[in-house]
Amino acid sequence: MGFLRRRLVTAALTANALRPPQGPRSGAYAFPAGLLTGELAPQLLGLTVADTVISVLRRKAGWPGLAVAAATSYGLVRLIRASRGVRVLVDDVVTHDLGEQLAAELDPVTPEELATPWHQLVTPFRRSDPRVRVDRDLRYSDAGGRGLLDIYRPADRELTNAPVLVQVHGGGWVLGSKNEQGIPLMNQLAAHGWVCVAANYRLAPRDPWPAQIIDVKRTLAWVKEHIADYGGDPSYVVITGGSAGGHLAALAALTPGDPTFQPGFEDADTSVRAAVPHYGVYDIAASSGLRSALWIRDNFFGPKVMKHTWQETPEVFEQASPLLRITPDAPDFLVIHGAGDSLVSVEQARVFVERLRAVSRNTVVYAELPGAQHAFDLFASIRSAHVVRAIERYLTWHHRHWQAGLVGQ
Repeated sequence: MGFLRRRLVTAALTANALRPPQGPRSGAYAFPAGLLTGELAPQLLGLTVADTVISVLRRKAGWPGLAVAAATSYGLVRLIRASRGVRVLVDDVVTHDLGEQLAAELDPVTPEELATPWHQLVTPFRRSDPRVRVDRDLRYSDAGGRGLLDIYRPADRELTNAPVLVQVHGGGWVLGSKNEQGIPLMNQLAAHGWVCVAANYRLAPRDPWPAQIIDVKRTLAWVKEHIADYGGDPSYVVITGGSAGGHLAALAALTPGDPTFQPGFEDADTSVRAAVPHYGVYDIAASSGLRSALWIRDNFFGPKVMKHTWQETPEVFEQASPLLRITPDAPDFLVIHGAGDSLVSVEQARVFVERLRAVSRNTVVYAELPGAQHAFDLFASIRSAHVVRAIERYLTWHHRHWQAGLVGQ
């Protein structure tokens, strides 16, 4: 492939990351390339510059190719600037949404938190962290090979009554595993004294809805019963997840003790103190009328996950919709969504947050990230590192205030 063709490919990828299409089908096609380009923009910029210099020295770079390379480099710089801007944006949002009195107790932002984590960009797909040990494939359920979870803890010390995070993976309810999402966040929290739990759950269509939320509830019940053996505090559990995992995390947080989702363990405590869903699907019933929600309901969740149509069982869709399960007793929420999400429209998060703020008695924080694509935190990047640090800061504050009886009760 010649220099001009290589630069045209990179230019197309950059344009897709800057302005991804938002239609249901075109957005799904744009998502993978947009995610990789947006989060790996520094590496792609370095390759573009290196390729341009080498091609010029070899006299294989014509003016058209150089013009495209220059325009592409400008676009990649814009993506990098948007990622770096997250470091201030999320902290400002948390401070604003908590209010002056509560936000005054947030830990100060350190120079480390503001610094761009360039060293992480060398190995963005690395999963292991020398600061963290992982107990793998512990069984929480007898539901075949999917009833397994992993526990992340500090490698250098034992814990007692440590705060607990439960991570729910995404994958459209039909694929994915505990080894794929939330790794940067769990490594960061575990290294700083948390116990983090990542669980598999049964997947559709082999196991249709509500198998997925039942397994998430079983995970919470297992955590409440067993996590003290691993140094965790069963009385302080928060839940997080992305995409389908964001939907399941939000739904679990809003439905503690719901017997429909706890068959055979109706009396188990499945409550959480806070929820941090990322780019979640909140309007399964499409009650908002959003086009994206209607498409997910009628073209994906209904036929592939629930194995029913809206017309046949509307009440089941409503039970599965976090937007319609909000009560005044909803726990504290930190909702995160990318404004450039081409897979799950940011409008779903906006509607969900608006409803939470209107009904819930507890705190609601909403961080909408400019330029961020779906699954932006799948691996280490500038944006994901800043978001992880902001979540850690928020959860550290939340845990301290919960201990003081001020939030999450």
